[in-house]
Amino acid sequence: MEPPTVANVFALVMFGFVAMVLVGLVVPRGRILLAGWAVPLAAAIATGAMAGSLYFSEVADFIPCKLCWFQRIAMYPLAVLLVLAAVWRDRRIFRYVVPIAAVGAVVSGYHVWIQWFPEQSNFCEFTNPCSATWVDAFGFLSIPQMAGICFVLIATIGSVSMIGHRRSAQMSPPL
Repeated sequence: MEPPTVANVFALVMFGFVAMVLVGLVVPRGRILLAGWAVPLAAAIATGAMAGSLYFSEVADFIPCKLCWFQRIAMYPLAVLLVLAAVWRDRRIFRYVVPIAAVGAVVSGYHVWIQWFPEQSNFCEFTNPCSATWVDAFGFLSIPQMAGICFVLIATIGSVSMIGHRRSAQMSPPL
């Protein structure tokens, strides 16, 4: 498959995750369901983002820029931690995952800003600029935008899970 097609597939799957999280946040019982499936859902998002970045660099031969590497430094441990937490059914992992996802989201946001306003940054390398846009999924989503959405989804899912876990602990009767 060609890289633009793969980018569209990844973006479509990501929009599916966005829809699930939004429904989970809006529908009253959805928050309970979202909190219950938070770890496997976040693991799937992080693993998919990691697979996408590996596809674009190793198969499509896109050379990651400095900011792409920083985003990978945030996403790859999230994938490993969340998969392990899903296997061990450890919901407490989000206290570590949410801050890492927040940092990744900030880096992604800065990367998107550089893509939109390349003249306002001297962070980029001349041979491999951070302002380069390798793909535009559906004509408007770049790789850093998709990574940023994944970071925000993971942080949102983790926050909902932590709040739901805290509320259920407060509501349970003491032993």
